[in-house]
Amino acid sequence: MSFTVVESRWPDVWLAATARGITICGDFLAATALALALQGAGAGGLAVSGLLLAATLPLVVLAPLAGRLADRVDSRTLLVTVGLAQAAICALLALADHPVLVVGLVALLACGLAVTQPCLAALLPAMVRSRDLPRASAISQTAVSLGALGGPVLAGLLVGQFGTRVPLLLDAATYLALVVAGLLLRTRRGGRRTTAVVTPADPRGTATAWRLRRDPLMLVMVVSTAVVIAAIGGINVIEVFFIRETLNGSPTTYGLVSAAWMAGMLPGGWLAARLANRLGDDAALIRGVLVTLAACSLMVLLAAMVPGAGLLVPLWLVAGAANGGENVFANLLTARRVPEAMRARAYASYGAAVQGGSMAGFLVGGALLTAVPPRPLIAGAGVAGILVVLIFVPVVARAVRRPSPGDPGVRQPRPADADAGLATPDGPAEPKPEAGDTVGSWLSASHVPGSGTSSS
Repeated sequence: MSFTVVESRWPDVWLAATARGITICGDFLAATALALALQGAGAGGLAVSGLLLAATLPLVVLAPLAGRLADRVDSRTLLVTVGLAQAAICALLALADHPVLVVGLVALLACGLAVTQPCLAALLPAMVRSRDLPRASAISQTAVSLGALGGPVLAGLLVGQFGTRVPLLLDAATYLALVVAGLLLRTRRGGRRTTAVVTPADPRGTATAWRLRRDPLMLVMVVSTAVVIAAIGGINVIEVFFIRETLNGSPTTYGLVSAAWMAGMLPGGWLAARLANRLGDDAALIRGVLVTLAACSLMVLLAAMVPGAGLLVPLWLVAGAANGGENVFANLLTARRVPEAMRARAYASYGAAVQGGSMAGFLVGGALLTAVPPRPLIAGAGVAGILVVLIFVPVVARAVRRPSPGDPGVRQPRPADADAGLATPDGPAEPKPEAGDTVGSWLSASHVPGSGTSSS
């Protein structure tokens, strides 16, 4: 694959986004069906917790291996092979009825997701020129958001009419979209197509000089996002009790509130895409990440003060818009700073941090809920998120002023039509940046920052 893209391959962008949106829709469809299946079979909270853990843990544990695999193996081979395997696993899920077997198959499915998600995220930057990256990111996020919104709605219709087997079989069919995309995409990477990247820190082009811990801005972004998610992620556990019991909201109101966050991500991604075109350096992008994380935390804090459940809808719309913006800024920063040969590993590491933060938030929120009422818990989560952002503000300032030895430093403004694949003396060489979808678990039921591709 050439690092210099003469013209953006928009058909590839739309094809990849469509395939991702279809699979996300099927994933959320299956998530709803599986939860209903376990509940209908008499399984308790332990089985449901095991299901969530099985869907999330592989994305965290396998991140280093999966990212390396996505960088070294041809993307077409990965998408076709893993897509077929995931379709087969979903078909088996439609036939499984024992909770242990269901959890085991979900874990296998998540192993496939651990590979395909960073593969797709790293592919998208290779499809467009630098100036087209924000728009391509917004297209990808829009497809994912629409899929996540439509999946639960479709599940409600199908489960009531046909039970859980039909939704699971439909999810199996949606994974064939990955296979089709893998076969039709002109853009490919991995294997022999991963051309050596030449940077000042790595003159031989081996891309071994880049390490997350040596890149201050990337490290700050990953750590701050993960910690904020851990701080406010507990709202996903607390929310249902807060709406239904504290605010006496109806099931319909709960459904509207749950969908509002994801709905807000749609305009948020496009607004951030337009703003990103004006952000010429990496320091501005990391500040954008902190601002959007602070906005999400502020909306959570304000949510603790509402007298009625309906007022949560506008707050969650704003929070979702900020979440969408964070996704665009974070993925653009990753595409700009990480060499092509290691980009899937970077996306996998970011996804692992996001999922780890989500798991921590779920555990803390669930534990505290047994002793503390929902309203003060939500307020505490919002305050904690804001404090985390404030703590990282001086850290970002130091990282911008004083890049460590070997660090690519802060990217200076570049011409709008510059090709992202060209090495520059002040930043890592990369193919045109694109902010593919944020990596996340389809059963994580999380709508906190960084979980753009898999929000509840």
